Amino acid sequence: MIFKEHVRWEFLKPQEFLARQRQRPIVYLPMGLCEPHGHIAPFGLDTIKADWLCDQAADRFGGVVAPTMAYHTHETGYHAPWLEEVMGGVNPRLAALPPHLLLETLLYQFRAFRNAGFQAVVVVSGHHGSQDDLRMTAEAFAEAFPIQHFVRTDPELVTGKFVGDHAGRYELSQLLAIRPDLVALDRAECVDTHPLGRFAQNPDVEEATAEEGRCILDTSLDTLRAATDAFRFTEETPDFIPMEATAGVWEGIDRRRAQWKTNNP
Repeated sequence: MIFKEHVRWEFLKPQEFLARQRQRPIVYLPMGLCEPHGHIAPFGLDTIKADWLCDQAADRFGGVVAPTMAYHTHETGYHAPWLEEVMGGVNPRLAALPPHLLLETLLYQFRAFRNAGFQAVVVVSGHHGSQDDLRMTAEAFAEAFPIQHFVRTDPELVTGKFVGDHAGRYELSQLLAIRPDLVALDRAECVDTHPLGRFAQNPDVEEATAEEGRCILDTSLDTLRAATDAFRFTEETPDFIPMEATAGVWEGIDRRRAQWKTNNP
C-alpha cells in the first residue's frame, strides 16, 4: 500500500483529523489519470506520482491529504492530436473526463476544503497539460472566497532541473523509486511486435533509474516545502459557502470556456 494512512482524510478519525488541521491547516489534492504508459508501467502512473508526493509532503510539512481525483482531461485540447500520434488508432483504455466536468469538480472541491476549515490548498497533478485551467479555476474561487493555493503538475515542480516526459526516463525513474514492483522494464522492446504497438511509450524509457527518480522526487518535495512555508495562517473562521454561491463562480468560469486551454489544440 502506498498511502500514508495517518495523513489521509479518508483514513483519519475526527480527533486525528482536527489535530493535524490545527497544527497546519493545509490540504493536499492529488490528481491523476489512467492512461497508456507503454508496456513497462501501469495505467495509473500519473496518480501514483501525485499520491506519493502529497502523502510525503503532508507527512513532512504538515496538513491532510484529500481523497485523490483519479480522473482527468484527455482527448481534448493539445492532448487530442498527441493521442492520435502516440496511439495510431489503438484503443488507449483511457479514464478521461471532459474539461467542464473536471474543472467544475475541482471548483467544488475548493468549496469543500474551505468549508472544512482549511486555509491553504496544494494541488499536485501527475497528469500534465491541463495546469493552466486548473489554476484558472483555483484563482476564480479564491477571488470570490479567499483561500491560499498552489497548483502545479509534477514536471512544474522540477522546472529548470529536470525535463518531464511521458512514459520515458523522467516518469519511469520516479516509478522505480516509488513502486519498483510495478515496473516491467523487460517489456520495453515489445513495442515492435506487440499488437498494441508503442502504446505511448517513450524511446528513452530504458535509461530510467531509481537514483534519478529519487533526485526528481526530492527536488519536487523541496518545491512543495517552499510553497507551504509561504502560506500564512490566521485564527479566523470563514463563513460557510453555500452550493448556490459556488454555482455563481462556476458560471463566470464557464462563460470563458472558449479560452480554456483544455479546449484548444
